[in-house]
Amino acid sequence: MLICPQCKFENPNANKFCQNCGTSLTHHICDECGTEVPLNSQSCYNCGAECGKVWWAIITKEGSGGWELGSWQDDEDDLPTLPLSSEYSLSSAERPELKIGSYIDKDQRYQLLEPLPVLDANTIQAETCVRVLDVYPYQISPLEVILENQRQGLLLPTEQENRIPWLAKTYVELQTKNLPGTPVIHDAWQQQNTQVVLIEDRSDWPLLLDLWKEETTSSLQILHWFYQMTQLWAVLEPLKCRQSILELSNLRLDEDQTLALARLYLEPLSQDLSIALATEAEDEAETLALTQQPLTVKALGNVWQELFRQSQRTQFGSVLQILEDLEVGRIQTVAQLRSRLEAIAAELEISSIPSFSPTANQYPTAPTLIQLDDDSDDISARADDLPTIVLSMQLSSLEDAGRTDVGRQRQHNEDYFGVETKIDKLELPRNRALKACGLYILCDGMGGHAGGEIASELAVNTVRQYFQKNWHNDQRPTEENMREAVYLANQAIYQLNQQDARSGVGRMGTTLVILLIQDTQAAVAHVGDSRLYRLTRKRGLEQMTVDHEVGQREIARGVEPSIAYGRPDAYQLTQALGPRDESAINPDVEFFDINEDSLFILASDGLSDNDLLESHWKTHLLPLLSSGANLERGVNDLIDLANQENGHDNITAILVRAKVRPNMDSSAG
Repeated sequence: MLICPQCKFENPNANKFCQNCGTSLTHHICDECGTEVPLNSQSCYNCGAECGKVWWAIITKEGSGGWELGSWQDDEDDLPTLPLSSEYSLSSAERPELKIGSYIDKDQRYQLLEPLPVLDANTIQAETCVRVLDVYPYQISPLEVILENQRQGLLLPTEQENRIPWLAKTYVELQTKNLPGTPVIHDAWQQQNTQVVLIEDRSDWPLLLDLWKEETTSSLQILHWFYQMTQLWAVLEPLKCRQSILELSNLRLDEDQTLALARLYLEPLSQDLSIALATEAEDEAETLALTQQPLTVKALGNVWQELFRQSQRTQFGSVLQILEDLEVGRIQTVAQLRSRLEAIAAELEISSIPSFSPTANQYPTAPTLIQLDDDSDDISARADDLPTIVLSMQLSSLEDAGRTDVGRQRQHNEDYFGVETKIDKLELPRNRALKACGLYILCDGMGGHAGGEIASELAVNTVRQYFQKNWHNDQRPTEENMREAVYLANQAIYQLNQQDARSGVGRMGTTLVILLIQDTQAAVAHVGDSRLYRLTRKRGLEQMTVDHEVGQREIARGVEPSIAYGRPDAYQLTQALGPRDESAINPDVEFFDINEDSLFILASDGLSDNDLLESHWKTHLLPLLSSGANLERGVNDLIDLANQENGHDNITAILVRAKVRPNMDSSAG
């Protein structure tokens, strides 16, 4: 099936356009110049930018003989929705020397972008890695089918185990835990003695070593990477993939200079053990495995020393002592190493601030020091419910985009929004600072034409004018400030209702949600059912506000949700601005810190109804966390999605992307 990139509708493979929204399924738009480009083209013919979907193929051959590349599995009958071609893409004579333009799979989907080398046929296990172009990027892969069937309970874990090649299983396990440091797996198959795994292509991501060499890289930044390596060590230890951290060329940086792995490496076995496993000599293999020398944290110290050596940087302060203690064995566990890193944190005067502990199945992307539980083999247990020390964070960018739309059924738009930001930026060779404040307001009016429209606009302007006068000295407004702004907006609408002698349903009103950002501090206030969501890579999508409606009121009183929302008036608002005086409203106000890259979504109910964002956040919101993603386009896509899925009401969305980084004081460098 073909998954529409716009609305995610499932289309037959033969379709050229989406049956649901009409989007092309054979072409896409070049991000650089806007030219329409065929999906099977690696580059845009107009500007030359790479726009094709490229994967990194890891091809492993065991035993002797040439490459055997072809089908997903020997039994193809289990995947009727993904018909395989009846012929190999290459003849048997050609197969040992696959060249550029050849396909590595039987379906002729993955095209080589570089020649595939011929390896020694007598080697017990050989591996090569190449970039391949996905000429059918909208087609769901067999691996994705298996994982989705397993999630829906259509496939037992044992069946999944048998269908996924062993080389791919570690990627799959890590992917289910949403670990951003490790690459996403797309597809995998095995044909006879050859396994192929396709993962996210990170070959052009910058090397850690390259930035390590930069004179402007401070000691605190290096310490930050140390933290992340110890985190990855703890996560990868039970999966026997710690070797992934020990290959310098495998240590990459993402756009936020966060440590990432280009791929996974299994911890090496001795040659005798490999032979025993390959020949199925189980007793011999078991004996050899017991005599294997396990990896220790000394290996981490060796990597750090190599980074200093190749970058020609001088080891600093207590790090030098840590490296010596790792070498002679005075530090033997990651827990001990963590304690020593805490000591360096104190030495470099890193702020000790409260931080939530990573919850189960979450990898901490912030530079958190994790207490390890040496008695547990569960990955998630190694980063659970423990005190942490983190580097203080500073804002590195603040971007936003907003749009409102009348929807498909309404004749006029009663939604209104306002965005006001101020950014002061200082950038010097050894110092970079960003100070920012942002005010984001969204209202959904009620009261009909010339009622709801007036109320929502009046509320937005009243709140804006209040903070223009009462937000000073780079200090986040207080709870009293937030409440006063809301009460003033309510009073402005209430007085207009009284002046015009409006009564009953004729009294105009509006919902209100306010997001206020001061550097890495934020506040939210709301009345009604317009919402604020927060999306982070660590926590996923969170609804930050609770709707003021009858159903939620009943749940707060202890009523079962199914009963509370079985009421005919379950979605009736219990609070709104304007119909009554301030004694009838009690705005919710919350404060929080921004300690990791975050995308905030302010949404009217035309966007949030029917769990639209909860159902589509991975496809329509998660990519927008990336600095390279266009927020204006993201807002437009959300509006289009809401019109397709809902469309019964006005639709308004504001997206705010706040990127943060460790506060690297240049004096520590």
